[in-house]
Amino acid sequence: MAERDPASRPASVDPAELAYYDHFAATWWDPEGPFWPLHALNRFRTDYIRRRLVAHFGAAGDEQPLAGLTVLDIGCGGGLLSEAMARLGARVHGIDVGERNIAVAQAHAAGSGLDITYEAVAAETLAERGQLYDVVLNMEVVEHVADLSGFLAACTALVRPGGVMVVATINRTPLAWLVAILGAESILRWLPKGTHQYRKLRKPAEVAAALNRGGLSVVDRTGVAINPLTRRFRYTRLRAVNYMLTAVRT
Repeated sequence: MAERDPASRPASVDPAELAYYDHFAATWWDPEGPFWPLHALNRFRTDYIRRRLVAHFGAAGDEQPLAGLTVLDIGCGGGLLSEAMARLGARVHGIDVGERNIAVAQAHAAGSGLDITYEAVAAETLAERGQLYDVVLNMEVVEHVADLSGFLAACTALVRPGGVMVVATINRTPLAWLVAILGAESILRWLPKGTHQYRKLRKPAEVAAALNRGGLSVVDRTGVAINPLTRRFRYTRLRAVNYMLTAVRT
């Protein structure tokens, strides 16, 4: 697949972030590789997304409660979350600006017998096309973009009337730096060094304000914590480190 012209990339795409994830693209589906925390987190966030979407749209069935919903997975990487949504019945469009990520995602979906549409494209490009979705997933993405305002403006434009966006990211607090950067990257080495940059972490109020400007209202917020011994995630009222929120367009 030919490399895209860098001059055509939206302002939200950070070339350094793109190169970083391109380097690790082949390891997305290795549960013991550098992305192992995402495998554990994926199970947790899938449960949150499922519960929030069923509460908003109703369930289409017990085995595939998201059947009939169109879902956009922004920054899909190797397709971990896209595949989880497809197994719940959703029609999934996974996008990523890393073409190697998309190649990995396509190959894995094909091997798993899942019909998922993957595309190496930015959210801004989809917004320019006028595409709309029932659900837009923005999971662990906003802390990696260079232009938060422009990026979320495009993302909110992709949510149809009555639709939902779910955002997951890391707060910009001293505690988040201690836990998510110093602890996870330097001490425990759960993540490769350089995965996160403190200055690009996003406060909940910043994300909520950008969503509000795009016509979405936040209806649910939760903190996320991990037990370092069991490596299990859990919900918490504390949103000073990791958090997720759900917003709807009325």
